[in-house]
Amino acid sequence: MRPIRAKIDLGALRANLDFVRRRSSGSRLWAVAKADAYGHGLARLQSALAAADGLALLELEAALGARERGWSKPILLLEGFFSTKEIDAFALHRFTAVVHNDEQIGMLEAARPATPIDVYLKLNSGMNRLGIAVAAARHAVDRLRACGNVAAITLMTHYADADGPRGVAGQAALFETVTRELALPSSSANSAALLRFPGTHGAWVRPGIALYGCSPFPDESAQAIGVRPVMTLSSRIIAVQSVERGARVGYSGTFVAPEAMRIGVVACGYADGYPRHAPGGTPILVHGALAQTLGRVSMDLLFADLRGLPQAGVGSEVTLWGEGLSADAVAASAMTVSYELLCGLAARVPVSVCE
Repeated sequence: MRPIRAKIDLGALRANLDFVRRRSSGSRLWAVAKADAYGHGLARLQSALAAADGLALLELEAALGARERGWSKPILLLEGFFSTKEIDAFALHRFTAVVHNDEQIGMLEAARPATPIDVYLKLNSGMNRLGIAVAAARHAVDRLRACGNVAAITLMTHYADADGPRGVAGQAALFETVTRELALPSSSANSAALLRFPGTHGAWVRPGIALYGCSPFPDESAQAIGVRPVMTLSSRIIAVQSVERGARVGYSGTFVAPEAMRIGVVACGYADGYPRHAPGGTPILVHGALAQTLGRVSMDLLFADLRGLPQAGVGSEVTLWGEGLSADAVAASAMTVSYELLCGLAARVPVSVCE
């Protein structure tokens, strides 16, 4: 069997959830588990997420699956429904719908569900992605309040730069003004806002990446924040090449050996979910020691620099990211974010779960 594998640590997830809970100022907590729990597998994680007050998902099918596995707490669908027909399922299974455009309000007005559903009205406070214009918020709320198919209403927004230098001040001020005027509960804090801007917490917070043990901030590590990696991707060296100075390595020979050296060939490639665009020099752990990749990542293999690691050879363990090596560091080298790495784990990689 190929040696690559992913390990999911439910103990770390529980610890991260507890950490986020302590930082949430008494707000209720949606555990954001979209994209199959950021690539970790919602079915694997669902029991460990039980301490959350609700799940925030994307697809109706994922929400139905969570209910079938016994999740009885609230479930928030972050893009809401896509047809009037789907509203029946929201009512039957007690799903909360994000409503982010006039068309969805019209669907609610035309629907005939068995019972009213809870609604999160999403406002566009400046990200310009999803959401009703702030200036139209009162009219939208009036329509929802007049609609017999709507039960509780909560206002929500999403911050564009909670993890960056601009912060949330402009968006938060606009959103807070509306929530105060309409006297409705609110939800706006993602992981970054929850950790950095306590004033945004509102009735519900929506942590995502912090639950999985990565940092939402480019300038602060997960370890510094206090969260632990939930996923560890590891493999082993399956071959060692000894090359002379000037030898080229891998496709297109992008790495040229500066001296005689040993190169480890690792059973991991972009078909496993490792980013093809990760350059040579991306950090890895070999035999527990910090090392780096060399040359181009191929479909099934990548290269490890074994200089200074005489103890490493065929069979040596290699950590691609996770315990001992944050996915944030790998992502930074690859000019991406840890979210993409975690969500990109390939189906062919065997996954084990530990407590």
